[in-house]
Amino acid sequence: MCGVTSIEEALQAVEAGVDALGLVFYPPSKRFVSVEKASEIAFALPPFITLVGLFVDADEAAIQTVLDRVPLDLLQFHGNETDQECERWRRKYIKALRVRPGTSIEECAAAYPGACGLLLDSYRKGVPGGTGEAFDWQLIPDNLDKPIILAGGLNPENVSQAIEQVAPYAVDVSSGVESGVENERGKDPEKMKAFVEAVKQ
Repeated sequence: MCGVTSIEEALQAVEAGVDALGLVFYPPSKRFVSVEKASEIAFALPPFITLVGLFVDADEAAIQTVLDRVPLDLLQFHGNETDQECERWRRKYIKALRVRPGTSIEECAAAYPGACGLLLDSYRKGVPGGTGEAFDWQLIPDNLDKPIILAGGLNPENVSQAIEQVAPYAVDVSSGVESGVENERGKDPEKMKAFVEAVKQ
């Protein structure tokens, strides 16, 4: 469950049964969290929840500041970072690939030999993720040698179908479990529960 912005949301997600939580360190995002808030969330979590930090072409100083303060288990890179730039932190990382017709997922994956997994998300020009839009899952090849995390437009209504069709290692959701009420941001506890239940089914 990506894009949690408060301790309350994080604990609700944990209660719903998630395995991992994503913190967004990309200032233009409406789900951006400060280092201070991220640290508070991290230290409020119970054991055995994987904490993921999401970065988009962040400079080295910004990433180092986060790593000094927030006990992240995994890094997630959503920009144009090279494999070398992702690996320099000597931490396990996943690379997000934005998929659209004509994308060679195999070629993109080959450029990141150091990644421990690939997150496949929808492409929208100028938006590095969190679009709430699904892509054509048939574009995903069967022969990828890394775990696939499926993202992009997933919600409680379609995630079971996505798992059945793609058989990913994991699924990633953000806007699909948000309230959807205008001027009201944040995750909806009931949608989070419904999503996890759909995944389990």
